Amino acid sequence: MAIVSFNFTKIVAEKKAPIKGKIQIQNNIAIKDVSETDLSLGKTKQKALKYVFQYISTYEPKIGEIVLTGEVISIEDEKKMTEVSENWKKNKKLTKDVLDTLLNNILTKANIQALMLGKEVNLPPSIPLPKAKLGTPVVKK
Repeated sequence: MAIVSFNFTKIVAEKKAPIKGKIQIQNNIAIKDVSETDLSLGKTKQKALKYVFQYISTYEPKIGEIVLTGEVISIEDEKKMTEVSENWKKNKKLTKDVLDTLLNNILTKANIQALMLGKEVNLPPSIPLPKAKLGTPVVKK
């Protein structure tokens, strides 16, 4: 799977209430649609697959929400594209290899976008960030 395009089509960040006490943050990705599309490469057209996704970070209890909707376009060999497209139409499912590549690509971009949006509306980070932990200094001999 070669991803040739990634874009967000809808971005919403909303803080509904002040942050008090313990909060829970849940992140979820859903693939909403898969369809074949034509990709124009100069004078030639090539078949491609378009995956529509939605990424949601929910801050509970009803503190806020970040919703990102977007599209990923990938190219595959003709046989694989037909297989993926038909499987989606029939079962609304993707194979493990396609789903792994797709979700990892979406997570990489959506997590970064959610971090930036959360900062703008004063929501805590939607994913755990690394923290420094100071301890006893190690003395080398």
